[in-house]
Parts: sequence; structure tokens; C-alpha cells
Amino acid sequence: MKIMRPLGAVGIAASAFLLAACGSDPAASNSSASSPAAPAASGTAQIDCGGKSPLSGEGSTAQKNAIDVFTLAYGKQCSGQQVNYTASGSGAGVKQFNGNQVDFGGSDSPITGADLDAATKRCASPAWNIPMVVGPVAVAYKLQGVDKLTLTPTVIAKIFNGGIKNWNDPAIKAIKGNESSTFPDKPIQVVSRSDESGTTDNFQKYLGAAAKGVWTQGAGKKFNGGVGNGASGSNGVATAVKAADGAITYVEGAFAKDGITPALIDSGSGGVELSAQNVAKSLDSAKFLHDGTNDLALDLNGIYASNVPGAYPLLLTTYEIVCSKYSSPDTAKAIKAFLNTAATTGQQQLSSKGYVPIPQSLQDKVLTAIKAIS
Repeated sequence: MKIMRPLGAVGIAASAFLLAACGSDPAASNSSASSPAAPAASGTAQIDCGGKSPLSGEGSTAQKNAIDVFTLAYGKQCSGQQVNYTASGSGAGVKQFNGNQVDFGGSDSPITGADLDAATKRCASPAWNIPMVVGPVAVAYKLQGVDKLTLTPTVIAKIFNGGIKNWNDPAIKAIKGNESSTFPDKPIQVVSRSDESGTTDNFQKYLGAAAKGVWTQGAGKKFNGGVGNGASGSNGVATAVKAADGAITYVEGAFAKDGITPALIDSGSGGVELSAQNVAKSLDSAKFLHDGTNDLALDLNGIYASNVPGAYPLLLTTYEIVCSKYSSPDTAKAIKAFLNTAATTGQQQLSSKGYVPIPQSLQDKVLTAIKAIS
């Protein structure tokens, strides 16, 4: 494990669309239509199979389990078609995509600025952020004797920048919901991502928006908190916390299990559990950075700073970074078939992996953007 002095960060929970099945699989379509958890799409996505195989992708570790599900569904929908995805972290995925080493990148935060410029140059056309996986980020901990913990954005920020160092700090005990717990005089062991991570970027953006004036370390794919130890990947930070009583990290909700526990977050209206329903409440206020285009990068700051009763605000969206126009027609055809499958039949299997449904309106925009790829 890499020791990180003056650094820190958070991870985000992966989750995904629970979307209606469309295309050439009538059984899947009927199943989707009958399920209240997966509202029927307003249109259908016709899957035109063929093109390059295998497709290559790299990036976000948060969406790895979702990509596995999508790939399996794609292979069934389009017999013989394959996708090879390397979960190396968002930073690596963007670099590989921009270097023309993979057909699509996976990132836990939308590419902007210099990265977007480089992607546009690589594509010789606009590059688009296509949201495919949405989910909560857990502030996950292991502390013997404390089975339920509520934290506020201010306290979370102080833990991850070193302002609060011990579990028996009065600021933790004073939070509503923690009164009956006995907190030991034990150092808090912060574990952050050592690799460049979109989860870290989103976590730090959340702290900047929700704990204004307390988190002054800024955002970015590198942890800026300046405390604790680092571990690589979502599984790495989860494993590190499991091995150390008194440890805490940020990680995708799907990884907050088997020995580590997600804290409730109190944004001002009481502690809210991490759940699909509570994340969905937060998504209602999501807006786009480039409204009116097929670049579907979400502006999550409004969610992060919100205080909607019963809404879990700490979430992230993972994006597939794609070219709007590929130089190879075979690549474009396969990309469209894979993404259409992922956004429709592939979504039905994701709830068992800890992913969260997204609104019908976002599904419609995703399918429109995929259709426009050439």
C-alpha cells in the first residue's frame, strides 16, 4: 500500500440504468414492460449487429461489474461479438482513449478541458460523454462495536483533510443518530485512491459543494486531502479498510459490503441510507453541462449541495467516452450495437450488482446520442 502524506480522496459507487429492453429480443422486451422498476422506453433501440470484434475499452474500475454484464448481454444479442475492457482507473482510460489505443474510454467524471480537446483531436470529430452507469459513493468504514454511523458533509471533509483525527472526537458523537454509540479513542485511518480516479474527483467535488469553507483542497483525480494511506482501485481501498479496524474510505456502493459498512449522510434533514431509492431522489435535479447536445456530461454540483429530505446526494456517473464519428465504419457499427445493448437489455441485470435506476428522460437522451454516432 502506498503511503500518502498530505493527500486524500473518495470513491464512488457504481450503479446503472435499469432500462427497458428493446431491439430484437422480444422476451426481454416483455419482461421489461411488466416490471415496475424498469419503466418502458418511449421508443425502441434497433440493434444492428456486426462490425469490429473484439471492441476494446479501458478505464473506470467503478463500472467494471456493469461492463461485464453489458458484454455478456451484447454477446447474446450479437452472437460472436466481444468486448475487452481493462479496469485500470479513469485517468488511464482517458489517456488510452486519447492516445487512440482503445475504442472507448470509461471515466467516473466527464472529460473536459484539455482532455476533451485531446479526445476531439483523436476522433477528428467531437468526443462525447455518454452516461451508462450511475451509482452512490459510500463513505465506508470498519469500526468494532459501531454498526451504524451517521456523518455530515462537514465532518466527512474534516476526516479526509485531517481536521478530525480520532473516532471519539466530540463532533462525531454530536451528530444526530450517533448518541447511543460508544466511539473508541482510536485514530481514524483514512484510505484513499492512490491511482488517478474519477471517483476521487467526484468525491472531492462533493466535499467542495456540500462542505463549503471546510474542504478547501479542491477537486481532481488525485486525492488532495493530505492524510492517510493510498490503495489502487475500488477493490484495493475496500480491501485495505477490511484489514484495519478504525479505517474509513470512499468507494462505490457495490464495494461497501463483506466487512465494511456505508455511513448514513445527513445533509441537514437527518441521516439518509445509501439505497437505490434514495439515490434516485437525488437524480431528479440533475442538469447537463452541455444542454441541447449529444455530449451528456452531467452537472452534479446541484445534487451535491442539495438538502432534499430522504435523498442520498453522494453519487457519481460513469461515462463511456466515444467519438461522434469514427474513422472506421466497422468500429462505429460495433460501438453503436454494444452501447444500444448496454442501454436496453443489458440494464435488466444490473440491480443484482448494486446499481441504481436512472430516469427515463436520461435513457431517451442516451439512445438519441448513440443513434447519432457514425
